[in-house]
Amino acid sequence: MELLEQRILSDGRLLPGGILKVDSFLNHQMDPQLLQAMAREIKRLFADVRVDRVLTIEASGIAIAILAGLEFGCPVVFAKKSKTKNLADTLYTAEVPSFTHGNTNTVVVSREYLHPGENVLLVDDFLATGAALVGLRALVEQAGGTVVGAAVAIEKVFQEGGNRLRAEGMKVESLARIAAMDDNGITFC
Repeated sequence: MELLEQRILSDGRLLPGGILKVDSFLNHQMDPQLLQAMAREIKRLFADVRVDRVLTIEASGIAIAILAGLEFGCPVVFAKKSKTKNLADTLYTAEVPSFTHGNTNTVVVSREYLHPGENVLLVDDFLATGAALVGLRALVEQAGGTVVGAAVAIEKVFQEGGNRLRAEGMKVESLARIAAMDDNGITFC
């Protein structure tokens, strides 16, 4: 998606350790017009499948997921990174290592919000190793649902997570695909 790529080049910042900082427009401060355009593109890319529910992981994917849910006319659920006191004990759980934070979270979704037979679209802001999407897929499978695909804002292709998920049969659509990030800048696929 050219609009997102242009925004990454103009406002994104490369940090040591393979980190792309896009918090000025995507996941700390958010550009609603950009997010809306991204959601419309996600709807176009997945127009051929029925989507009953959108699932993301807290917190950075929530804004994109909400607008995608609006486009599909369906509820949005987010996996919480910890069990809170107001959640029942009937939860789906999965372990999800975080590339950015360098830790592992046990993500949870109440059984009230994922159901057998549902078609679920996974949405996230970044795809690097694929761990978040694998964890979200596990939650959907525990519920007896079907993952119809994953929509990602930015994929770091050089980290192979997307290629691995595609090889496993998951439809993965990324709005911006980065081939390389180094001292010379960002190279898109």
